[in-house]
Amino acid sequence: MVEFPDAAARALAEERRAIAAAAAGSQSAFESLYRRHSGRVYGLCLRLTGHRETAEDCVQETFISAWRSLGRFEARSAFSTWLHRIAVNAVIARRRLRSTALEVATEEAAAPSEPYLTEDTPPLDLEGAIAALPEGARHVLVLVGLYGYSHEEAADALDIAIGTSKAQLHRARQMLAARLDLTVEGS
Repeated sequence: MVEFPDAAARALAEERRAIAAAAAGSQSAFESLYRRHSGRVYGLCLRLTGHRETAEDCVQETFISAWRSLGRFEARSAFSTWLHRIAVNAVIARRRLRSTALEVATEEAAAPSEPYLTEDTPPLDLEGAIAALPEGARHVLVLVGLYGYSHEEAADALDIAIGTSKAQLHRARQMLAARLDLTVEGS
């Protein structure tokens, strides 16, 4: 479906009205925002975590946090960008929580985590290859390579140095190329 400028303007105005109503306490307005954005937030969380259940939990945490802090949304960026930032924070918080739990329960650390995709997945499946990347490389690839964040934005969201973001993206691309048996320019 092609969206024309007047349709885009109407959709933006409708979203702003829903944000204002939700900030004033309207659950139905927030529900409409949820319906509009939950799919993209889930996609981001799924790509960052590589696990369906974890992604679903992070989406839930994202929207709970958004509901609680909606009054502080200043509209300096798009609502979707604000939600993505909350989602990245939810994923990072979950990762930190998991790291702490694994330090306490060392027997769990030895158990491999279940990947998002099974071994029945075709070998050239890009989603499976992304899910198999190490966490740091996967996070930067998703944010910079798929969602178009700048290295500065990704570094800020992930609490890493800009140089680390660039190195992780290069690492992710090299690992994907090797996994998918592709050649990468400049290697």
